Parts: sequence; C-alpha cells; structure tokens
Amino acid sequence: MEDIIRSLGYLTLGSRLKRIGEQLQADTQRMLDGLEVPVQSSQYPLLAALDRLGPLPVGELAQSLGITQPGVTRSVALLAELGLVEAAPSNDDQRRRMISLTANGQRLVDKAKRDVWPRIENAVADLCKGIAGPLLQQLSAIEDGLAAAPLDRRVKQDVAP
Repeated sequence: MEDIIRSLGYLTLGSRLKRIGEQLQADTQRMLDGLEVPVQSSQYPLLAALDRLGPLPVGELAQSLGITQPGVTRSVALLAELGLVEAAPSNDDQRRRMISLTANGQRLVDKAKRDVWPRIENAVADLCKGIAGPLLQQLSAIEDGLAAAPLDRRVKQDVAP
C-alpha cells in the first residue's frame, strides 16, 4: 500500500518527522523495558537536563528541553511519584519551585549514562550510518532502516548491558 505521508514529500514533512520520532521513542522504550528501567523514554531528557544543568524551575527546565511547561509539569509529577525528582522552594524566591534530582534520581541517571544511553546512541548511530543525500531521501533511509531492524535489534554487543 502507498505510504501517503512519504509520497507527499515536503508537504507532510512535519507529520513524517513526528512519525519517525514516535517510532524512535517506541523502539527506545522497548529497549528500556528489556533492561527493566522504570522511566519512560520521553522522560530521560528531563533527567538529563537536571543532571547537566542542576536544579531548575519548571519554566527554565521547559525552555532547556524546548517543550511546553505543562508537559514538564506532568513529567515532574510522575518522576516525583517515582522518587526521582523533588521540588523545593528557591532560595531567592520562595514562590518559585526548584526541581532537582533526588539521590535515587541521580543513581538512575548515572546508571543510564553508563549502561543505557550508550546502547541507544549506538543503535541510532547504526541506523543513520551512511545516510547521505537530500533530506527526503535521508528520511526514507531512516524509515526503511527502522522497518528492517528496530533499535533494539541494532544494539552492538560491545556495549555493556
């Protein structure tokens, strides 16, 4: 059957990028599920931002990730329920809540940086290896590559489990 989104080219570029992003996130989640990691793939960038930038208010956290503030607020609430982040009043403005990693959150990030993120990065690098040419051809190559072998089948054996 014809892939309408692919065949419409630049007209549906946003839809195509979204579809590729959703496939990458689903494949990443499948990898995380196999490793018994308790966090959704979409929440790791938030944890990475807190690890890299330190405690931040929700607005700045949203800005650093390029996503909406309500989305960050929902993720923070879920991660707080898991005991991975906490909110505390800012030292300079008691009305402002600073979001930071808990000790458990930092341990999870440290484990992810060591054991999980390299596997995912390796799989995506394998998917994109050798892709060149015009953008639409590159997107086709990524889609075809994902159809042929999802990320969890692309993990190299030399990366620690």
